[in-house]
Amino acid sequence: MEWFDAIVVGAGPAGSMTAYHLARAGASVVVLDRARFPRDKPCGGGLTGRALRALPLSIEPTVEHVVDRFEFRFRYRPGFVRRGRAPLALMTQRRRLDTFLLERAAEAGADVRDGVKATTVEADDRAATVRLNGSRLDAQVVVGADGVNGVTARSLGLGRHYRFGVAYEGNCSYDEIDAARYDGLAVFELGVVPGGYGWIFPKGDHANVGIGGWEEGAPRLRADLAQLCAAHGIPHDRLRDLRGYRLPLRRGDGAARGRALLVGDAAGLVDPLSGDGMYEAFVSARLAGEAVVDLLAGRASDFAGYERALASALDRQAATSWAAKRALERHPWATFQLLRVRPVWPVLEALLGGEIGNLADATGLARPPLRLIRALGTTRALASEG
Repeated sequence: MEWFDAIVVGAGPAGSMTAYHLARAGASVVVLDRARFPRDKPCGGGLTGRALRALPLSIEPTVEHVVDRFEFRFRYRPGFVRRGRAPLALMTQRRRLDTFLLERAAEAGADVRDGVKATTVEADDRAATVRLNGSRLDAQVVVGADGVNGVTARSLGLGRHYRFGVAYEGNCSYDEIDAARYDGLAVFELGVVPGGYGWIFPKGDHANVGIGGWEEGAPRLRADLAQLCAAHGIPHDRLRDLRGYRLPLRRGDGAARGRALLVGDAAGLVDPLSGDGMYEAFVSARLAGEAVVDLLAGRASDFAGYERALASALDRQAATSWAAKRALERHPWATFQLLRVRPVWPVLEALLGGEIGNLADATGLARPPLRLIRALGTTRALASEG
C-alpha cells in the first residue's frame, strides 16, 4: 500500500495542471492514466487567450498554427469574417499538449504513472482509495480528472445531472484541400445541427473538420459531417482519424463528495455554446489545487469551498452561454444576423482574450444585440426561420 497527499486520476490538461499546482505547493501527488503517453484525444485543439491566461506556463512548444480570423457562416451560405487585434486561438493537438503538460507536472515533482488503469475510486470524509488491477493507492484526497466517461465520477455517483452533447471529427491533409484558404482562419458553420455547429480548424499539416450538437443527434453526425465536407470542398472519403466523443454540460453543483473532487470534463466543465473546455479545465485545476492545499493544511474540512469557487468563476458566463445556445437553436437565422452586427465582435474578441469575463458585461452599441440574443434564448423557435 502506498500513501500520498493526493491521487489524480487522469492526465489530461485538467489532471496534469492540478498535479502541477499541488506539486509546486509541496504536496506528494501521483498522477494515473490508463493510456501510455504520448497519446491522442479527440478535440478541436484550440486555445483561446482566456485559456492561456489561466495557465501558469507557456504552451508555445506545442503550437502548430495561429488563428487571427474567424469566419461565421449560416447553413452553408456565404458568411462574414472577423479579424482579431491579436491571435484569437493557438492551435495544437492533444497528443502534443497533454504530453507537454504532463511533463511539466513531473518536473514540478508529481509522480507520473501512465499505462495504469484505475478500476474503482472510494472516498469518505477521512481518506480516499484508488484500486488498480491487483493493487491500491491511498491518499488524503483524490482528484477525478478522467473525463466524461471516467471511473471517478461513476464510482462516486457524481455527475448524474449533466446534459450531454456529442461531436464527430476527422483530419484532412493539406494535400487534399486548399491550405491557403485556411491559413490563420477558423471556420464556424452555424445552424446546421440542433444545439451545435460545424467547424474547420487549421493545424500544422492538416485541417481538423468536425460537427457537434446534442447527444440525441449522434446517429446523424456521420451524414452531417459528410454534408459539411461537401459544402466546403473537402473530400470526406479522405478524412483520417475519424472519431466521436461526448461533451458533458454541467448544470448545478456535484463536483465534490467527501475527500474527492472533480475537475475539467469529469466535472462537466464544458462551455455550453462553444463546446470548448480548455479554459474551464485550467481554472478548475487551479481552484482544485487551492482547495486541496487548504484541506491538507487544516484550513478547510471539506470541499464545499471548491464548489463555491467553481460557481463564482464559471457559472455566470455559463448561464450566458446557455442562453446564447438556446437562441441559436431556436432562432438560428435571427441569432446569426445579430452576431454579425459590427459592435458585437469587439465584445466577443474581448471575451475570447480574457479581457472580460462575461458577454453580459457588454456596454455601448454591443449591448442591445447581445441582450436580444439572450432574450431569444427564452422564446420559442420560428418555423419560418432560415
